[in-house]
Amino acid sequence: MNKAELIDAIASESNLTKADAKRALDAFITTTTSALKSGTRVALVGFGSFSVSERGARTGRNPQTGAEIKIKAKKVVKFKAGSELSDAVK
Repeated sequence: MNKAELIDAIASESNLTKADAKRALDAFITTTTSALKSGTRVALVGFGSFSVSERGARTGRNPQTGAEIKIKAKKVVKFKAGSELSDAVK
């Protein structure tokens, strides 16, 4: 499902116009991004939670040459599914 399909699904499920559904989805994305940038965890009970984790520097290998390369440390976004979402997908 891409963003346009998600907007259509939100609009039909909530009786909103597509424009309103797009604004709501964009607001969710913007707010979640801002919260994660500031280090705040975003939890949606039953659905799941988004958090930021630090991935340490490590040594990897170039698959073409086999040469060792250094991979820098970075922050990554993690999503952990909630119990209701996990049960629904089973």
